[in-house]
Amino acid sequence: MGKWLLLDGYNLAFRAFYGMPELTRADGFPTGALHGWVKSIWRLQDQERPDATLCFFDLGGAQDRLALHPGYKATRKETPTALEQQIPVIKELTRAMGLVGIELEGVESDDLLASQARVLANAGHEVWIVSADKDFAQCVDERIKLLLPPPTANPRLGWRTMDAAGVAEKFGVPPEKIAEYLAIVGDTSDNIPGIEGCGPKTATQWLQEHGTLEGLIAAAATLKPERFRERVAARAEDLRRNLKLTTLRTDSPLPWVEPGQPQPERIFALLGQMEMKSTLAEAKRRYSGQQELF
Repeated sequence: MGKWLLLDGYNLAFRAFYGMPELTRADGFPTGALHGWVKSIWRLQDQERPDATLCFFDLGGAQDRLALHPGYKATRKETPTALEQQIPVIKELTRAMGLVGIELEGVESDDLLASQARVLANAGHEVWIVSADKDFAQCVDERIKLLLPPPTANPRLGWRTMDAAGVAEKFGVPPEKIAEYLAIVGDTSDNIPGIEGCGPKTATQWLQEHGTLEGLIAAAATLKPERFRERVAARAEDLRRNLKLTTLRTDSPLPWVEPGQPQPERIFALLGQMEMKSTLAEAKRRYSGQQELF
């Protein structure tokens, strides 16, 4: 059985974009995110030595969640134009590097990734989900771990692994309770409103005392602190809706995905077109020995 890295494409692309200076090609086409993207992938491959790597991108969708909550993700800022311009090239480079870019119209990439993680884990593989998105904490088990990117504020921490014990330490609840935890506290990045005034400590305490979201709702009349009793009772259906929003799907219609192989000449051509000279030189050092194979 092998070790698989599953990359949250947009999450890493945004980090690459904001973590690099504003680099451009001679004609002004932005290349900063491209530089950061390629270097991040190489660093991961050198550090983790995976048997296979898959990368997941959003293609537009979340129709099921939008039907439940029309305001889902409505407060997110538009993707910066400079990054939007680079996304197609990032995807093309991803395919050329043999990482397999996976996207499906109408299905969120988070669901695709979570589904693939479960398929691989059930088949006996070790899976590392590479993302800073806290939603993926619900996927963690004995075969699935998170690989967290270096914090922007403290990059010296490097990449960090989070297992089930790490999830419980960070959030106060085990992985299988993360979706319920997020349903209670809400998720501002996805515009999911939690119980007003309820913070992480209270949500954790409630789940420890009442076990489940339904247990919490059933105990609304006796909740502590008392100020939350009416709020929880009044928003019972919102909490149930929230749980549907925060729960990642693991039954998305993805077939088994085979790992890809690098295409050195294509990589060199793309990096040359982008005038990424130092990255091209590094690519030739890494892939030149494979040219005769492809």
